[in-house]
Amino acid sequence: MTEQPRHPSIGATSEPGSGSMSGPGSGPIDGPRSGPIDGPTDGPIGGLEFAAALRAAIRARGLGLERIRDHLRARGDSVSLATLSYWQSGRSRPERRESLVALAQLELVLEVPPGSLSGLLGPPRRRGRWLSRVPSAPEIAAFWPKPEAVDEAVSAVDTRWDERLTRISQHDQVFISADGGERSYLSRQVLRAEADGPDRWVVIMHLDEHDRPLPTIRPLQHCHLGRIVHRPEAGLLVAELLFDRPLLRGETVITEHELVNIAPYPPSTNYERKFRLPVREFALEVHFDPAAIPARCERFSRLDGDDEIVQQVTVDAYSVHGVALNFGPGRYGFRWSFSA
Repeated sequence: MTEQPRHPSIGATSEPGSGSMSGPGSGPIDGPRSGPIDGPTDGPIGGLEFAAALRAAIRARGLGLERIRDHLRARGDSVSLATLSYWQSGRSRPERRESLVALAQLELVLEVPPGSLSGLLGPPRRRGRWLSRVPSAPEIAAFWPKPEAVDEAVSAVDTRWDERLTRISQHDQVFISADGGERSYLSRQVLRAEADGPDRWVVIMHLDEHDRPLPTIRPLQHCHLGRIVHRPEAGLLVAELLFDRPLLRGETVITEHELVNIAPYPPSTNYERKFRLPVREFALEVHFDPAAIPARCERFSRLDGDDEIVQQVTVDAYSVHGVALNFGPGRYGFRWSFSA
């Protein structure tokens, strides 16, 4: 959600969970996002050599990550603490254009020869058929109102498999109570592994109002809870949904989970799903109680870098729905008003 008075916007960070798994799927589909901020490393060549050199340069310079971040900001490059931590640990490496620009500034901050760190990265990683058509995917926190808060919360979970999971289908259902409050959300994902190893899917939820309890997350099918990060002061909930077992390349998994608010339910006027990377099919339904039918409702979508598209819709049989194909990066949702 992106409107008043509160906004549960949901993002798919990496979202695997124990799921019904099948053999290799068919069709040229690609999808979710990968590693924490850039891409996970693929072995000692490039990624880990870079991480080791970066750690050595940081030790030699005698600066903490916060000081390094401040130096980069002063030079006009905003890099979160989580990103710097991922780079030096080898968990991810700079690959996006903006990250490579920041890396050049980082070499100056660390007083190492220009190109001495970037030269250790090697060629960019391949990311799968669909993702290769998204040459500059947004950062994980790109669509969130406070990116640094999201980066900090996400740094506590494992997002390394994000880009190795193709989002084949995402189906969200939102349930609005008789008093117009957000009662619950039900999500179903169909994912396919593009490499051996994916074993989880990470859910991010943000609430505009920070004075209400965060919702409870419940695994329903083919997943169970891993690490959960609560940041009530920032309205953030981040959770890992773990699969029954790691997927092999080409295997698919179907997971379901729900987010349930605590009564009295917070008032609701909108819902949106954020996609950092494309999804082949996204279906969104909003179900209203017969005692609380909106006077007005609109569907909106916005692809990264484009203007928002808005369409007025009619509430039929107490619900509205929308379907988007090959959508993202971007956001998609509904807004409604109970007053004429």
